[in-house]
Amino acid sequence: MNANEVLESLEWRYATKVFDANKQIPLDKWHVLQESLHLSPSSLGLQMWKFIEVDCSQLRQELRGASWDQSQVTDASKLVVFCARKSFTHEDVMDHLNRIAQVRGVAIESLDVYKSRILDLVESKSPEVLKAWLERQVYIALGFMMSSAAMLRVDTCALEGIDPSAYDRILGLEDSPYYTLCALALGYRAESDSYATMQKVRFDIKKVIEAR
Repeated sequence: MNANEVLESLEWRYATKVFDANKQIPLDKWHVLQESLHLSPSSLGLQMWKFIEVDCSQLRQELRGASWDQSQVTDASKLVVFCARKSFTHEDVMDHLNRIAQVRGVAIESLDVYKSRILDLVESKSPEVLKAWLERQVYIALGFMMSSAAMLRVDTCALEGIDPSAYDRILGLEDSPYYTLCALALGYRAESDSYATMQKVRFDIKKVIEAR
């Protein structure tokens, strides 16, 4: 994909309001989109998140009721719920370090300096700041998946107009380490979606990007 093709994909993308319920994302493309979440960057590589693919039609219908009856929830080919961690523990750090040692074939003791850096960072944050920090990581993954979908010509619509507590109840997250932040519908636009042909509105690039 060359530079012009990247720009064309980003221009093509829009917040899809009406999905064609009869069109499904091919499996090969869906595997790539799953990997876009798996490979998303996060601060210190900690990956403090959970992504829930909701394929059950009954669950999707219940979630639609907790989403102001937005049709994207049920009509899109795929629905992914993005979840953040409720807390950050020493065990979480050790899980990350053990995975590094396993994948890279290094001794866990060689990561002691990195371990101290992570713990110092976390302990320096208030609970409110820590919560905001953990949530921001999830939104990085959301952007990563939406951009990847655009490159594959898969439509998306990010959904924050939802009742997160209802999502938690429906998905059984209330007693888990995670809670709902937002959702992402993915699939293919319907011909009836008038938003697909609307010109994209952005401020002049010089207004939003400042060079110093």
